[in-house]
Amino acid sequence: MKAAVFGAGSWGTTFSMVLADAGTDVVLWARRPEIAASINHRHRNPWYQKGIRLPERVRATTDPQEAMAGADFVVLALPAQHLRENLQNWVALAPPDVVYVSLIKGIELQTAKRMSEVICEVADVPPERVAVVTGPNLAREIAERQPSASVVACTDDETARRLQAACQTGYFRPYTNPDVIGCELAGAVKNVIAVAVGIADGLRFGNNSRASLITRGLAETARLGVALGADPLTFSGLAGLGDLVATCCSPLSRNHGVGERLGRGMSVAAALAATTTTAEGVASCRPIQELARKHSVEMPIVDVVVAVLYEGMPPRDAVGVLMNRSAKPERHPWPNERHSADSDAQPDRVAESVWRFVRERRIGP
Repeated sequence: MKAAVFGAGSWGTTFSMVLADAGTDVVLWARRPEIAASINHRHRNPWYQKGIRLPERVRATTDPQEAMAGADFVVLALPAQHLRENLQNWVALAPPDVVYVSLIKGIELQTAKRMSEVICEVADVPPERVAVVTGPNLAREIAERQPSASVVACTDDETARRLQAACQTGYFRPYTNPDVIGCELAGAVKNVIAVAVGIADGLRFGNNSRASLITRGLAETARLGVALGADPLTFSGLAGLGDLVATCCSPLSRNHGVGERLGRGMSVAAALAATTTTAEGVASCRPIQELARKHSVEMPIVDVVVAVLYEGMPPRDAVGVLMNRSAKPERHPWPNERHSADSDAQPDRVAESVWRFVRERRIGP
């Protein structure tokens, strides 16, 4: 099999290595000629995976047509907000019946669509020809060939198993899952929760705070996922809990790093400027909040992350907003369940109360 990988950043480069180690021939498209030249002549991408030697099965090009030629899989490893524009330029070059594979963990800002939805729309292909690779995929650890498990999600089982075979190695173990909605949504929302955990770490809170945010963040993710038609069991698996824990607890996490810098007192602009690669949670938090409001799903952690990043809320005040919410049972009814008689009559609208709370803290007794 042959794969064309579009995006020579840290994860695109690493997944190219995984595919090649599994026996798949790979052409890696790079925007920058110096990256392509380094990969072809030295088998290295020192800009994104310093010290890692890539297999000889990986070669690189700056020509998208050359990358596409004869590909069985077109793997997309771009920032979420750049996918639509780039794919529009490339889709006419794709071989017939090619399978599109998304490595992207984000939600489109303008449309609040998942990446597989964007691919289906732009490439005009059915969902059976779009797969998603997700899970605890910290690129540097995988580039070092440390053992890792992942998920290949596709509505078509045969397609999922083909891609599974194309990327299974002695250190990278992919499982299949038909729940594309749940897998993609979990991968996008965990980035926002990681920003929140990073803020708590930057404020020097301890493991209780981190565990609480991870657990309640998982609850928020599952509520939204079920409202969108996902299987709730997905969120207890690699794409859900596994990816969430890895991203919230690792110093390799870009989203956690942004949050940690905010918690230490850096401005949003400075925290983002110190991030050399894309932190998807920063852009995706707003369309995720939009989806939650559209489907009447409470996501208070997402709400305060949006408030910190885009509405000027101080990180320490965001903690107060979360801790002073109305008391409620741990288990919310799923969106398709009827609220019991003793449940809250009104949902807790965190976003609507953010600034009222801040004003009360500043001028109240």
